Amino acid sequence: MAATKEKTSKAGATKNLKIFAGSFNHLLSERIAKKAGVGLSKVELVRFPDNETFVKIADSIRGSDVFIIQPTCKEPNDAYMELFLMIDAARRSSAARITAVIPYYGYARQDRKDQPRVPISAALVAKLIEAAGADRVVTFHLHAPQIQGYFDIPVDHLDFSPVLLAYLRKTLKVKNLAVVSPDTGGVKAANFYAKALDTGIAFVAKERTSGSEVKALNVVGDVKGKDTILIDDMTSTCSTLVAAAEILMAHGAKSVRAAVTHAMLSQVGLDKLKSSPIKELIVSDSVPLGDIKGYPITVLSVSELFAKAILRIHNNKSINELFRI
Repeated sequence: MAATKEKTSKAGATKNLKIFAGSFNHLLSERIAKKAGVGLSKVELVRFPDNETFVKIADSIRGSDVFIIQPTCKEPNDAYMELFLMIDAARRSSAARITAVIPYYGYARQDRKDQPRVPISAALVAKLIEAAGADRVVTFHLHAPQIQGYFDIPVDHLDFSPVLLAYLRKTLKVKNLAVVSPDTGGVKAANFYAKALDTGIAFVAKERTSGSEVKALNVVGDVKGKDTILIDDMTSTCSTLVAAAEILMAHGAKSVRAAVTHAMLSQVGLDKLKSSPIKELIVSDSVPLGDIKGYPITVLSVSELFAKAILRIHNNKSINELFRI
């Protein structure tokens, strides 16, 4: 009898829940759907010879609670267009609610008007997601948290910290550890991790010399004889991380690791890592890494975090407990 009740409870928790995957990180979508206890619903995604995208939802979703997973990475313009079309298709198919699940929010770095005659691209993207028909957004470690305010619909902003802290506590000896921000903009995040791990904190003052090159100027904080871990939200060329690692070693650090939420590694970035003092790069699976060889990269899946968020939203429960460390 107890087993029957448990099965009924599980079935009720996912009733009318439909999860769809865009084409930009299908593996993560599969992992999320599996953790949520449902399979991915079928959608036809076709790229025509003229590069237009065609979307068709295979089965009826009338009255369903629809979640569309699409990180807008690598080719953000195509990824967003695919997402908009999937949202519109779901809206026109009479879905009861549509949630856009965006593990990586493209254009997040263009979050303000910092020079004349430029758009606020992150705000425009928010308006386009709403205009397409999304009722809610779930996203992950935004470059600028204030982007949540660009939306007039609910936004659930998940964070890498529960997953990353669990890994660090399990694998590192925190007694001799120092958490380091590779620039002044990340000091708040570094301070959070330092408090959670009960370690010291430091940051690197840097100067950007070009779009892909960075010069580290100084280290503020005690790193001498310590194992250090650099904390950042994203990287592609790894210039900031490598410059920070080099100056940390010059200031007597015992070792350097780096933890980055979104790793959009280019070949240039990978080559820099291979010749750098960074002994391990820890990343999430928010964006697909591709075929990475010749360097120790630890990938921590955030699929369970997203699955829990989806189930809680579907069942109208709070997701606050997902942030309890």
